[in-house]
Amino acid sequence: MSTIHLFDDSNNANDNRLGDLEKTIIINNLMEVPFDERDELWRDTFLNNIAECTLKLAETEVVIGPDGFPYFQLESVPKDQNFQAFVIKNRLKDFVLPKGFGIAINTQNANPDWVFTYGDLVNYFLNDEFYTDQSIFSQKNEQTTIGKDEEILVGQPSETILPRHVRTQLREFLDYYGVKNAKIMLIARNYKDEEKVSQDLVFNIVANQFRTEKEFTNIMEAIGWFLPRHYSYIGLDEFAIENGFMPL
Repeated sequence: MSTIHLFDDSNNANDNRLGDLEKTIIINNLMEVPFDERDELWRDTFLNNIAECTLKLAETEVVIGPDGFPYFQLESVPKDQNFQAFVIKNRLKDFVLPKGFGIAINTQNANPDWVFTYGDLVNYFLNDEFYTDQSIFSQKNEQTTIGKDEEILVGQPSETILPRHVRTQLREFLDYYGVKNAKIMLIARNYKDEEKVSQDLVFNIVANQFRTEKEFTNIMEAIGWFLPRHYSYIGLDEFAIENGFMPL
């Protein structure tokens, strides 16, 4: 595997290079816990500290994961060694999100300690948490189409739902896989009932754009890598709703 050198910290302020010392110690201690002993408390403690601790930039900075997506590689801070420091929270906006990477931690071991998709990092950037349990987005097991007589509100996702870096990454990904002129909209369902209202992202992607149903399914599943895990989204013919879609 060849090394891809993408990281340039020359313009980064000193206070951004090192993270919270206490959080760094906590993370280093957590990494010593065997995998079979890592319970819910371990998970919560890890997620509450990993973004602000100091990590080491791996020698091989970027790796393509088994899922085909690129991951920025970080490692636990070594003892008594010089290393290039990296703090996730401080480098999301200016580096990680514009590059379109996920983050994998300690892939030099037999099992990585954690893997964040691009969407996980987007969620942290927007909500200060990697995973969100409760939201206005539809549950994933709910309908994936718009009913014939269903009343919906149509709009566009704001920057606080779909930041420009995410739009760019999605647009480039879809274009590469043959979805030209990708468009998007945001719909609200049951908007007249505050207790039942939900929302979905909608892309102008349908099965007949692809050679096989599997290609369509693969593309739709891949979109989820770029989005926070609680987001719900569907594909719809762009002429199905008048004046609904806008360029991604």
